[in-house]
Amino acid sequence: MSIRVVSLASAVAGLLCLFVPVIYADCPGENSLATGKIVANPNRPTVANPADITQYGVLELEYGYEHDKAQLNQKQNQLGGLLKFAGTCNLELRWSTGSFLNQSDPNNSQSGIGDNWLGFQYRVRRQSQHVPTLAFGYALKFPSASVSKGLGSGRYDHQLVFLSSKDIKGIHFDFNTSVFLVGRPNGSGVDQNVQSNLAFSRPIYKSLGFTGEFYGSTKLGDQAPAYASGLWALTYTASPRLVIDAGMDHAITSGAPDIRRVFVGFTYSIADVYALIRARR
Repeated sequence: MSIRVVSLASAVAGLLCLFVPVIYADCPGENSLATGKIVANPNRPTVANPADITQYGVLELEYGYEHDKAQLNQKQNQLGGLLKFAGTCNLELRWSTGSFLNQSDPNNSQSGIGDNWLGFQYRVRRQSQHVPTLAFGYALKFPSASVSKGLGSGRYDHQLVFLSSKDIKGIHFDFNTSVFLVGRPNGSGVDQNVQSNLAFSRPIYKSLGFTGEFYGSTKLGDQAPAYASGLWALTYTASPRLVIDAGMDHAITSGAPDIRRVFVGFTYSIADVYALIRARR
């Protein structure tokens, strides 16, 4: 476990070092100094992520709690989050972590930390009148969850994702297609599946908003069947830097990993890191 944690910390430090030369770079119209304020860019509460990234130089945290009712009368409680940092105008570093995980059934209960994912998202182009925002990303799973407790697989998995976002007549749409490469339980190679997501959101009244999503995945070898699910949530913008969300996720087909999932969480823009460094110098 300690080796995995050290490896993950080293990877994070290495990626951050890539952006030391651009601390004094300019990104007109993108950073908080140019716009006059920091504005949150929530990926929560949907499974799909927006193609647009966090403001240039801004460090942002997403965190939440979820309770899942899975197949075979299993239940899961989880605390986890996502730390994002826009190192350049179009490149965002991403660290997703499961800080607490509890799984239970009528006969047993296990608790521990979850897996960690480290990756990036690169925005290829911004939205125009006729073309959506386009981006792609990659993430690597570090198997920090306990295999002996049944909380994790102990395998390094990969995700490749294409993202697209567009505003159409007051409704914001996010579309993702992801390819997952997942190690087989016996260690002999990997299985592959594809997940597609379509999320949509719009304001309801003042700071209150509505979000919906349909998503599904193809069959993952012998490990998991194909499935489809839906998600519905409300969001509340408490301030430009803080957005709160709550909602539920439900299975549409019998193969979905979760029959029902309820969640609550927040997105908070912590600071413009480059602006703080400039001010101190």
